[in-house]
Amino acid sequence: MMTFYAPVLAATFPLKAESAYRFFPTESLSFTAWLSNSILVSILVTGSVLLFAYRSAAGMHMIPGGMQNFFEAIVETTLDVVEGIIGKRLAQKAFGFLASLFLFILFSNWFSLLPGVGTVGWGSKTGFLTVNEVEIPLLRPTTADLNMTLGLATVAMCFWFLWTVQEVGFFGLVKSLFEVKGGVRGILSFVLAPIFLFVGILEVFSILIRPVSLSLRLYGNVYAGEILMHTMTDLGNSLGFSQWMSALMSVVVPIPFYFLELLIGFLQAIVFTLLIAVYIQLSTVHSK
Repeated sequence: MMTFYAPVLAATFPLKAESAYRFFPTESLSFTAWLSNSILVSILVTGSVLLFAYRSAAGMHMIPGGMQNFFEAIVETTLDVVEGIIGKRLAQKAFGFLASLFLFILFSNWFSLLPGVGTVGWGSKTGFLTVNEVEIPLLRPTTADLNMTLGLATVAMCFWFLWTVQEVGFFGLVKSLFEVKGGVRGILSFVLAPIFLFVGILEVFSILIRPVSLSLRLYGNVYAGEILMHTMTDLGNSLGFSQWMSALMSVVVPIPFYFLELLIGFLQAIVFTLLIAVYIQLSTVHSK
């Protein structure tokens, strides 16, 4: 049953995304077992990005205005940044993916700040569609799910490997990792070879760790922001204020933190995208 008084939120949410089967526990809807609350949000976010792009690009004019002008500004700014990092030629391959990655992460981060996201769901004592003691939210922020951030990072690194091999070749990539650098020739190159071999092995490990570091950085910031917003919303109840005072505080106290989370969500989308672009640049720099 839906309740309408000040929320008393659970202290923490589980790290694991919950299947929609939790919300619709009937045999007729058992096919929803694969659909988690974070995947549901990712579908909504993807639809929002596609709708935004379609509405902005539909009926384009030579003199842009309104949404078209805003969309073109995003595209041009993103393209300039990507070209400045990986070069104009390689940007023709990578720009579409990097721009889509940036917009998806940005919309996902900001979607988590909408009313009802993470604050309406299931409670063991109150049942489904409650805002009182929410244990499993109906809508879980996409980037607050480690499965999603790890998936994004893994796919991004797969594209990194593909574009790197296309530019320098597989053996060129291996050579760049293990060869003696600095223009050293002669006997000294044989002396330094074991050192650079060891450095190359460390570099391989660092490449393998990149999906983990990328996913944990994004996940950690968004999940921490989710907990922060819930804590600020529930501050009145935690301090033992009256019901009407707690309801007022649940609206007023989180306001400055909303602006903080808007900034953090934007920065995390930029950091994730730019790191992928830098990785591409570092592995293809010799091909330019």
